[in-house]
Amino acid sequence: MAAKAFTLDAAKSAKIAVIEDGRGNQAVHDVITAMRANRRSGTANTKTRGEVSASGRKPWRQKGTGRARSGGNASPIHYGGGVVFGPRPRDYSKKVNKSTRRLAFARALTERIMDGDVLTAKDFAIGDGKTKSFIQAAGALVATDRLLIVGKGFDEMTKRAGRNHQHALLMTADEVNTEHLLYFDKIVVLDDALETLAARTGGE
Repeated sequence: MAAKAFTLDAAKSAKIAVIEDGRGNQAVHDVITAMRANRRSGTANTKTRGEVSASGRKPWRQKGTGRARSGGNASPIHYGGGVVFGPRPRDYSKKVNKSTRRLAFARALTERIMDGDVLTAKDFAIGDGKTKSFIQAAGALVATDRLLIVGKGFDEMTKRAGRNHQHALLMTADEVNTEHLLYFDKIVVLDDALETLAARTGGE
């Protein structure tokens, strides 16, 4: 059974807070930037001249060789020497407050609904746990390259069927985030997820 379009009126009926006045664009930017920054490990590291393995022996005498004076093999100008101003371990994480995350989520969801990329379906389940069955069922919902299916929860067989699909993702309404809403070409929201999405957007 094909999914049906999810309109702004339907979203309002489901008590999802929609943002039609353009607010929240900066919040979306801040949240996406923070999410990507938080995934960075920050473990890039180079050794300074004090950390590289070197004997400390003076390469040549101070005077009389015609060459520039040199105090040790660990100098950055030597092969195998230390690195000047290289990367050091650091924390890239950024914090975003709860109200900003909620605003960004509501804005992203509203934008996708306005673009006609959000659809609804009554339920979605794969009984045999096979990827082939998942592909057929997903194709029956909507034809797209990248599909996000949002529900209140999924049984183990459905999860097993969908986990090997490279371009589709099953996500609960509690876990879906702003980045998910922006990445996938089409979003199918199951009926049992509407209440949770309404609460997450701040709808009454």
